[in-house]
Amino acid sequence: MKVDVFSKDGKVAGQIELPDAIFNVEPHEHAMYLAVRQYLAHQRQGTHKSKEKAEVSGGGKKPWRQKGRGTARSGSSRSPLWVGGGTVFGPKPHKYTLKLPKKVSRLARKSALALRVREQNFVIVEDLNFSSIKTKQMTEVLGALNLTGQKVLHLLPATNDNVYLSSRNIDRLTTQVADKISTYDILSNKKLLVHKSAVDVLIKTFAE
Repeated sequence: MKVDVFSKDGKVAGQIELPDAIFNVEPHEHAMYLAVRQYLAHQRQGTHKSKEKAEVSGGGKKPWRQKGRGTARSGSSRSPLWVGGGTVFGPKPHKYTLKLPKKVSRLARKSALALRVREQNFVIVEDLNFSSIKTKQMTEVLGALNLTGQKVLHLLPATNDNVYLSSRNIDRLTTQVADKISTYDILSNKKLLVHKSAVDVLIKTFAE
């Protein structure tokens, strides 16, 4: 499958062949769901905690005598029935780790990429290499490619400080190295702006 490659001025500068085995598979909805679910679960710290009766300070003394006051019996002012008392069956720290088979994870990423290609939301641009750090340079590229104001995932072939730092202050634009992206990253951004060399990085990633 051939797609156009654009220059930073927004003009077609050539074409590139995308392997059907990666970019033209039938999107597997359930695999993508599992991958996104795993990603979101791993964002949770699992540090939630409330104190139970034995962990609340105080309450060692019986508040009043057992009988004769006309009130309910009570052995501790830190009972869960009282304000300031412990919590019954409160949350405890635990991990939210979910395991996903490697093949399912790869299928999910392929499906997400193929989905963006089908939607024509996969934009390939000639490699950008700014001589200095200026947000204006990246803003002009987005304008020329009609991506201004859209939620865009910008994929680099490798770390490039000038390009990254020129992009980080632009709203709704996320810049990452191509071989580090997840299914969630692809699906949470409407458009993918991919450097021509980054396509080779993606292909190599799935070949491993």
